[in-house]
Amino acid sequence: MRETLSVLGAGLMGHSIALTAAWAGFSVVLQGQSEAGLARADKGICDKLALIADNGLIKKEDIAAIRRRIRTTLSVPDAVANASFVIESIPEQLELKRQLYKELDALCNESVVLASNTSGLSPTAIAERMKRPERMVVTHFWNPAHLLPLVEVVRGVKTDDKTTDRTMQLMRAMDKKPILLKKDALGSVGNRLQYALFREAQYILEQGIASMEDIDAAMTYSLGRRLPITGPFMTADMGGLEVFDAISNYLFADLSKADQSLGTMRELVDSSKYGLKTGAGFYEWDEESSAQMNKARELELIRFLKRDMGLE
Repeated sequence: MRETLSVLGAGLMGHSIALTAAWAGFSVVLQGQSEAGLARADKGICDKLALIADNGLIKKEDIAAIRRRIRTTLSVPDAVANASFVIESIPEQLELKRQLYKELDALCNESVVLASNTSGLSPTAIAERMKRPERMVVTHFWNPAHLLPLVEVVRGVKTDDKTTDRTMQLMRAMDKKPILLKKDALGSVGNRLQYALFREAQYILEQGIASMEDIDAAMTYSLGRRLPITGPFMTADMGGLEVFDAISNYLFADLSKADQSLGTMRELVDSSKYGLKTGAGFYEWDEESSAQMNKARELELIRFLKRDMGLE
């Protein structure tokens, strides 16, 4: 079955998901809240296409065809009128999502899969007001969605196998690397691992063990080099389980057990220092440093993607 796609929400993730689908050959309708929002989405898509073309992932003559596969609209009913698969990427507010899924449940016939790009909310909770919650699932794309292969497919308590099977097939057809969570879990897999690491990084900083720059460097120049090849279980196997067992037995007790953000992080947030978006966070960000770091990250992700596609 060739799915007909609709993406609701044209923000940072929504327009990148629409681009991902169009790049893979799908026609997609992208819905936004305002003309200005759709204009920003179109610019984002154009900029991303130019970058991936400049780096050899597509031919420059393919750009126009990919753009033509994306139609935009301000209307939710218009966006989903002919869709067989809807991916929602609206703000991370449970009540807002619940209301939208109640509306979609009425607008879309029962064969349409309704998927949320939420990074942490429960699909069971989102589908609470739906009459047909069996067709609701999470498809958590990672930012930037057009460059990172992972999509976490999360089933709710009432999600049926047909829904997850179609979702996994679609994600593979979009050239993603989906994983299927066997049950609804807060934060899925990736964010649970990411925030376990971030909690320990905060703790190391609070304890005065190392500076934030050296903590970042420790990750960048060690685990960051190894993790693209071996995940935690394969790394343990290659290092020797008896070694990892022995270290776990004395180190786990000394790791952070904090159940909320630690002091420095809390102070920054309370001072409205949110990082790159406000010009200050753990680091200071000006326009030049922001652009430089974003470009460096994109180029590194493109390098990995070229390897995945057999272009290196």
